[in-house]
Amino acid sequence: MEETTPPGGGGHRQGPGQGRQRQGFLTALYFRLAFYFCLAVFGISCLAWSLPASLVYLLLPPGPARRHGQRVGQFGIAYGFRWSLWVMRMTGVLRADLRALDALRHEPGLVIAANHPTMLDAVLLISRLPKVVCITKAALWDSLFLGGGIRLAGYVRNDAPLAMIRDAAEAVRRGRQLMIFPEGSRTAVPPVDPMHRSFAVMASAARAPVQTVLIEADNPYLSKSWPLLRPPVLPLVFRVRLGRRYEVGADSQAFLERLEDYFRAELAPA
Repeated sequence: MEETTPPGGGGHRQGPGQGRQRQGFLTALYFRLAFYFCLAVFGISCLAWSLPASLVYLLLPPGPARRHGQRVGQFGIAYGFRWSLWVMRMTGVLRADLRALDALRHEPGLVIAANHPTMLDAVLLISRLPKVVCITKAALWDSLFLGGGIRLAGYVRNDAPLAMIRDAAEAVRRGRQLMIFPEGSRTAVPPVDPMHRSFAVMASAARAPVQTVLIEADNPYLSKSWPLLRPPVLPLVFRVRLGRRYEVGADSQAFLERLEDYFRAELAPA
């Protein structure tokens, strides 16, 4: 009897895992393209805001006019970040529910203290908090992509400790929210690094309650030493929740120890 080939078989029988492997390859290829697309969107969005913001900042005279300009700058950064995160969600690159932060949206004179697992933490928080002022690295003020927006928003430089404490406290007294990462930089040894005393001094000078925010990341992308252009396993998954609220009190060192213990307990692996 002559051997025949089943219709559509092409003379080859597909192995049981071949279809899944092909699908896995296509999914990986899609995520790789989507990752670089989202990076491009983020970079272009930052540049599109930073350049005009630089011009506005230069045109505004110091004083009340520049303080009004800060509100515009803060809203511009917040909604620019929200747009970029929306693109990441629509492409499937990001999964994050940030709605818990909306409870803080209209609350004035508040210090927001969060742990800092990745460089995306500030983007996530600022996207939902359009009245926030951040402590930023001085190098970012000269960034083509971020510098103009940072200047217009009235963010606080971290290169002069006394001026940093004074400006941070003044922002809170004017009703702004002050966002600080008490570890000082991205976490090197999870769940949280030792917290800097300068944070306690700033919180005490602001005379405002400290609202903790807990950020959990399922991916090491943009953690310490992770390059911006190195693709991670996607999607990125973040969990953001509100934690306990504290008053600094007279003993700032005791407050700092309580805060660090709280973050360690809340973020410790189950």
